[in-house]
Amino acid sequence: MFDYRLKIKNASQIVVITSNKKPYLIGKDMSNIEIVENSSMIVDNQGKIIEINKNEIIEEKYSNSTFERVIDCTGKSIIPGFVDGHTHPVFSGDRVHEFAMKLAGATYLDVHKAGGGIQFTVQHTRQSTEKELLDLLLARLDRMLKHGTTTIEAKSGYGLETETEMKMLKVLHQANKTHPIDIVSTYLGAHSIPKGLTAQEATDDIINNQLPELKRLKELNEISPSNIDVFLEKGIYEQEHSKQILNEGKKLGLNINFHGDELTYQRSGEIGEELQALAISHLEKVSEEGMIAMSKTPTFAVLLPTTAYILRLEVPPARRMIELNVPVALGSDFNPNAHCMSMPFVMNLACVLMKMNMSEALVAATLNSAASLGLSKSHGSLEVGKYADMLIINNQKWEHIIYELIDPPIQYVIKNGNILIENK
Repeated sequence: MFDYRLKIKNASQIVVITSNKKPYLIGKDMSNIEIVENSSMIVDNQGKIIEINKNEIIEEKYSNSTFERVIDCTGKSIIPGFVDGHTHPVFSGDRVHEFAMKLAGATYLDVHKAGGGIQFTVQHTRQSTEKELLDLLLARLDRMLKHGTTTIEAKSGYGLETETEMKMLKVLHQANKTHPIDIVSTYLGAHSIPKGLTAQEATDDIINNQLPELKRLKELNEISPSNIDVFLEKGIYEQEHSKQILNEGKKLGLNINFHGDELTYQRSGEIGEELQALAISHLEKVSEEGMIAMSKTPTFAVLLPTTAYILRLEVPPARRMIELNVPVALGSDFNPNAHCMSMPFVMNLACVLMKMNMSEALVAATLNSAASLGLSKSHGSLEVGKYADMLIINNQKWEHIIYELIDPPIQYVIKNGNILIENK
């Protein structure tokens, strides 16, 4: 038995984000991340960080200790593993044919009305077995891991009826037990109105059928959702129906974490404050009043630059959110419409399209996205007592993870102090 699981030595930079146990960063603090230069780290046998300090201090203090693994990080930098705050990774089929439609000028709602979009994926996902969906999910998680993602939020939402929604949640529950990536699952039965139903009928089905079954299966430990989500949008689930569903989920102990203000302004920020939502995603059309309301709760803004990029939408007002002290997080929005599993690319888009600086983007993809999932006490920064989820970058400056956007120089992906990816 070794004294410790891992020793990292001689790093040019260890980007700890914060060492003050702050649950998240807002405003100007997002630009003032903490970096320990010329430093080393010790990880215990439970996979938690027990010390980060200058090289010479670590060498002297642990000179007689044994380690399962030692990594010499001379000329390298270290950052926290990425926490992807918004994904839809359980589905069958693809929508590559819709990409051509969008390039020809079709809008998201045009595709939706033509029987594509969510409904197309619902059809294929309903026809797939639990094992088929699990196999697809595990392969996608492997790809995410290679890009440095160590924790994700993951939604259901391609069932729109009880059986398939619960099947998707079961798949997420199983994957969380077997795959090294941590998965926080979200119930999204209200992703779209099922064919043949009105919004009220769909709302009644969720409240009277889907949520009771969710409660039953959660008590049996067959599923483990933490959040409830709704696609709050004009012509889909509008304000009153969305509030009904979210409030029913809240009664079951689920955190409110919903899609809002993506295509049209729907008072999402204001509703988030009213319902005490943990997070709202998208927010391309959020109002000034909505952002002020979110800063008061606080409600996290989970921004998805891939969506604006692929749909050619106006981007969310990230700069104004940061000015107003809204806690900003990032997600890939990985789904058949925005087929992106790379958080380095998401951060690059956040900087270029949404005018965030690189430190803000890193905070939003680590500590703040962890906080948007209620995990920042244990994830999202490299602090003593937190899990050693981190990336070793093959450059002495951490910013290369964003700068080298397509082929980021990730040499190691480490989860709980265990080396999962090692690139020579």
